[in-house]
Parts: sequence; structure tokens; C-alpha cells
Amino acid sequence: MAQTFIHSYPQLLKPDLQVAGLWLAHGDEPLLQQWIIAALRRHWQQQNYTITRIELTSSKSWQEVLSELGSLSLFDDASALIVTGNHKPDKATIAELVRFAQAAASGEQSHSLLWLLPKQDRRAQSAAWFAPFTQYGQVIDCQVYDERARQQILQLQAERFGLRLSQDAWQLLMSHTEQNLLSAYQTLWRLSYLFAPALADKAAAADQPSAHPPAVALDIHDLQAALVSDAQFSVFDLSDAMLAGDAKQVVKIFLQLKSVDEPPTLILWAISKDMRHIMALQDGKDPQALGIWRSKQGLYMNAMRRHTPASTAEWSTLIYRCDAAIKGILRQPAWELLLQAALALTGTTLFYAT
Repeated sequence: MAQTFIHSYPQLLKPDLQVAGLWLAHGDEPLLQQWIIAALRRHWQQQNYTITRIELTSSKSWQEVLSELGSLSLFDDASALIVTGNHKPDKATIAELVRFAQAAASGEQSHSLLWLLPKQDRRAQSAAWFAPFTQYGQVIDCQVYDERARQQILQLQAERFGLRLSQDAWQLLMSHTEQNLLSAYQTLWRLSYLFAPALADKAAAADQPSAHPPAVALDIHDLQAALVSDAQFSVFDLSDAMLAGDAKQVVKIFLQLKSVDEPPTLILWAISKDMRHIMALQDGKDPQALGIWRSKQGLYMNAMRRHTPASTAEWSTLIYRCDAAIKGILRQPAWELLLQAALALTGTTLFYAT
């Protein structure tokens, strides 16, 4: 059976999981494979498995794998093998893997084999060596195909830590971590120690908190306070100044944020959010439907009136240039472009995009 990570991972966390047989995890996101190992290891340890790693150096290395599966320690109930390496089994080995999987399905043996591979395309998945895993075992696709899937995966981890982030907080987290799965996960872990330390300790110790932990709701202010603590001003102060059209205050706040090494991704997130809201208001969208807080609706409406569609036409290009500069794709200094974008929100133009 083949499943995506987002569908299979919750099953791995269930206490009654049957781990015997063939497992294959393939993809280019190593963190997902590590989470699979951690989830299976908990079951292996509880069921007194001996856990062994084998690196395939050639197709002949599969003989070592089969030999390990054929031996049973006197002190352990079964063996769990974590196999790495991209060498495919030959025809004889495929037949042995089929017999192994069938014996596991019938309860004749309880050994477990997990093979970790890079992403396999459709052609590889239709090959003979792949068939035993799809027909008799479990295949998990450890690939993140889009940002929606990335957030869904991270939401699973947030739930395990007992955290529930608002949509704005998720957007800030993803922007701050530059869509990096490991960085975002580490940030969630730090948040759990700040807001749900008991659950964080439990997750760290057992890799499995309670099935339905009491969720701690976090909004964008909670996340901002956790991410930044050294600045006299915050990106929210910058947002207020930009929306109010106060160019002098924008420059003051901007320079202070730069001096304390505020992450440029946070600055860009605040600017792009306000720009998107203003352009949406110009299109006739309702402020409440956009998620704008009632206390800030007046600021946004005044900012919208200050701009015309012609003056906001270049904003998307400017945001793209800021993002490219932060990532090092564009040679122009990122802070220079960010200041240009911040002042553009106030109605002040320093430079023109080229």
C-alpha cells in the first residue's frame, strides 16, 4: 500500500500499530524520514525488537539484509532493520522479500524492514523491485509537493506539541523560516517549551505526547514575541507607521530593527501583508473578510485612499525583488529594497524599480 506522509504519519503514532513486514520511505525531505524512524522505533522498543542499520554498498549487500532477517537473537523477540542505500535487489532477493512479507502478514514471523530511499519516479515505482513493498508492505511518499502540504505536515507536529496557531501566525512562521521544514519544526519546538512545557518534555522524552493534548492557542502577537525580543520596536509598530503614512517614523523604526538584526523575512512579511490587504481593499474586498482586526480597519482604509491602482501596480514586483535579494538571487542589498517598499506604503517614492 502506498500513502503520502501526511496520511500515514498519524497511523504510525497509534499504539496498536503492526510493524512487522516491509516498509519503504522515499523522498527528498530527510526530516520526514527521520520522523518515520522515530515513530517506528518507539514501537520496536516497546515490542523488544533489536534495531540494526545496514548500508547497501552494492546489490550483493542484500544478502546481509536477508541473513540478518533470518537470525533471531536469544534476547530479543524480533529484528528491525533500517536499510539505506540506492542499490536495488536482484530477482532472487525480490522473491525472498515477497516470502518475508507474506510470512509477516500471516503471523509466522514478526521481523520489520524499513528501506530509506531518495524520491522514486513513476517508472521506478512500477519496477519489479518496488512491487513487494506496494503489494505486501507499506510505502510512504516523503515528498513535500507544495506549501499547503508543508503547513499540513507542520500542523501535525504542532498538535503533538499541544499548539494551535492562527492562520496569520502560520503565515508569519512560514515566512520567517523561508519555507524550510526543519527550521519551522525547530521553531515549533521552541514555542512548545515557551507555551506548553509539560507537553514539550513529554514529546522529547517519548516522541509521543498524549493523543489529544489540550491545545494552547497562539496568535500572531504570541509568535512575534517569541521570535523577536531585543527590538525596541516591532514589525507591528512598523506596520502602523506605514499605514499611517508617517515616513519619518517608518525610517526610525526601520533603522532600529536593522540595528538589532531583525530577520529581513519578518520585515518582508509585514510589508507584503499590508500591501496585499491594501490592493484587496482597492478591489472592493471587505476588511473583515480579509481578517483585518477591527482596531486597524481605519488605518487600512485611510492607507487605501492614499493610493491609487496606478501607485500600487509595481508593488508585486517590488516584493518579488525584496524576496530575491533576501535569498541572494538579486545583488541589490535587501535592506535597501525593504526600506524602499516600506516607504512606498507611506506614499513616499525613493527609487523606481528597474
